[in-house]
Parts: sequence; structure tokens; C-alpha cells
Amino acid sequence: DFLTKPFDATELKARVGNLLAIRMAQVELADQAKHLAREVEKATAHLLAREEEIIWRLARAIEYRDGDTGEHVSRVATICQIIGEGLGLNADQCRMIYLAAPLHDVGKIGVPDAILLKPGPLTVEERAEMEKHAERGRRILEGSTSDVVRLAAEIAESHHERWDGTGYPKRLRGEAITISGR
Repeated sequence: DFLTKPFDATELKARVGNLLAIRMAQVELADQAKHLAREVEKATAHLLAREEEIIWRLARAIEYRDGDTGEHVSRVATICQIIGEGLGLNADQCRMIYLAAPLHDVGKIGVPDAILLKPGPLTVEERAEMEKHAERGRRILEGSTSDVVRLAAEIAESHHERWDGTGYPKRLRGEAITISGR
């Protein structure tokens, strides 16, 4: 603010009072902004924890459906994270893959028990039905607003593709297979 000389004491007190009030309001607003940022951070962390919990509970349900596989989904998640780190993916990408990978077999909920739990080799028809789980998994998970669930859809669809093109469902080969599917 500016004062002209000679200045009036009453005007000086009023302007200084106004400037102090403005500064106090600025400090208060900054404190409120910090508080709100902390609250948003806590709420975001809470939502992410809930999302992770739901993923792991769904993965546990998938594991029950597929029979006792000895913590298969946990091992897959950990191995995928390690591979991602080895490929030089950043920490966020590795964490996303770690969380999405356990849902890779969600499409198996659509495979009939007679096929899924069959102790011996599958017939050609049974194998074709089993292979549909990749597409079913994608359809179950696709279209989500969650980045993790969208990535899980990508993994569910492509986790049986093979580098040489002999995998399924799309017979993709090499780098045509998404990094998450690989």
C-alpha cells in the first residue's frame, strides 16, 4: 500500500490494520489449505486401501473356485511385481501390476465345474471352453473407472498369450502382447 507524505496517523493506523487483517486471513487460508490437503490425502489413502482389500478378497474367491492352488494368486502378484521391477517399470506401474495380477483368472468363474475340476486331461472341446476364461475375465473387469481394475482386465485377457504366438485368446506374439500380459 502507499501513503502520501505528510501522512495522517488515522489513515496509517487504518491501512496497517487492514494489511494485518489481510495477512492473517492469508495465513489462515494457507493453514486451511494444508489441512484440506492432508484430509484429501488421508481419504485417498483410505480409498486405495479399500480398493486393494476388495481386490484381494475377490482374488481369494477366485482361488476357492479354482481349487486349492497354494496361494497361487499371491505368488503371481509378487512375481509380476519383481518382473516389472526387472524390466525397469517405475514403482507405481509395478504396484499397479502387483494389485491387478491376482485377478488374472477371474473368468474361471464361468467355467463349468466338470471342466474346471476335472482330474484328468481335457478333451479338445473342454479345453476350448477352458480357454474362454481369458475373454470372460476381460468382460467381467472391463469398463471400470478404476485404473487397477482396467489393468486387471488387460491382464485377464492376455495372460495366456505366448511370445511365439501359440497362446490364446488372440494368438498375439512378441511385443503385440501388452507388457502387463507378458
